[in-house]
Amino acid sequence: MKKTHLTILTLALAACAALPAQAQSSSGPTQDHAAHQHGSAADAAPPAATAPLHTGHDEFLPSPSPSPSPSHNHTPTRPDTAQPATDVMAPMAHGDADGQGNSAPLDARDPNAYSDGLVRGAGIYAIPGVPALRLADEHRFGALMLDRLERVHTRGGGNATAYDLQAWYGRDFDKAVLKAEGEVAGGTLHDARTELLWGHAITPYWDTELGVRYDAGTGPDRGWLAFGVQGLAPYWFHVEATAYLGDGGRSALRLATSYELLLTQKLILQPRAEAQLYGKNDPARAIGSGLSHATLGLRLRYEFNRQFAPYLGVERTGSFGRSADYLRAEGARAQQTRWLAGVRFWF
Repeated sequence: MKKTHLTILTLALAACAALPAQAQSSSGPTQDHAAHQHGSAADAAPPAATAPLHTGHDEFLPSPSPSPSPSHNHTPTRPDTAQPATDVMAPMAHGDADGQGNSAPLDARDPNAYSDGLVRGAGIYAIPGVPALRLADEHRFGALMLDRLERVHTRGGGNATAYDLQAWYGRDFDKAVLKAEGEVAGGTLHDARTELLWGHAITPYWDTELGVRYDAGTGPDRGWLAFGVQGLAPYWFHVEATAYLGDGGRSALRLATSYELLLTQKLILQPRAEAQLYGKNDPARAIGSGLSHATLGLRLRYEFNRQFAPYLGVERTGSFGRSADYLRAEGARAQQTRWLAGVRFWF
C-alpha cells in the first residue's frame, strides 16, 4: 500500500515537470516559422490590426509598415487616418490676413457713426469763415510783447524813458520778427536800435534770425546785417545772441540773457544782463572797440494776469574802454546806478 502511494506521487511529479517542456516545444516551431515568414513574398501577409493600448494616446502610435510584396496593392492604416479630412480650412491669403490693400469687410464699423454724422469743419459746431484747426504749421499768428516800458531815474538827474519790445507774425516754423529798443530823454531820441528779422525754428526751443538792423539817435545813423539765435537754454534761461556786419568794415556782437524766478505764482523776480561789443571805434557815436557797454539789472514784477504786470527794479550800467573815454570827454558818467519803475504787457 505504501509502495503504491509512493509510485503515484512519483508519477505526478514527473508529469508536472514535463508540462513546461511540452509547452516550449510546441511554441518553438511557430516562432521559427514566423521568424522566417518574410523570406517568402508569396506567403507574406499584412499584420493584423490590433486595438490601441491606450485610447487617449493612439495618435502617437506609428502606423504599421506595409509589406514590400508587390502582390499587395493596399497599405494598411489606422482607422482614424484611413480617409483624408474633408473639413480642413483652406489656407488664407496674406492679403486677407492683414486687411491691407483690400476693401473693408461687410461688418466693418462706420467711422462716423459715433459723431452723429458730424464731420470736421462742417456741422453745427463749425464757425463760418474760420478754417478747421489742424495740428501742423499751417496757420499764422501774431503777438506783441512790450517787455520793458519804464521810467529811469539816476542820481545825476539823467532821467529818461526806456522801451524794449518784440513783435512777430507768422507760423510756428517761420515768422517775421520786429525788435526795438531805445531811450528817450528830454523829448529827444538818444539811442535807438530797430531790427527786422526773419525767424526760423531749428529746434523746439531755438530760432535762428536773419535780417537787418538800423541804429538812430545821437550821431549818424548806422545800418547792419544781422544774424543770430534766440531761445531757451537749459534751466529756462532766455538767451539772445546776434552778430552784425556794417559798412566800412564795422562789426558788432550783442548778448542778452534773463531768467524768471517765481517767488509766488504772481510775484516774479527777473535778473537780466546785456553786453555789446564792437569791432572798431566809431567816435561819431561814442562807441569804442571791444566791450563797449554792459548792463546788469534786477526787476520785481507782480502779474495781475499773465498779460499785464507792473514792476520796480534797479540796474547798473557802464561803458568801458574807449566808449568810457568818449562819455567822460562829454561830461557824462561812464557808470551809474539807475532806479526803474515800469510795466510789462503783451497781447
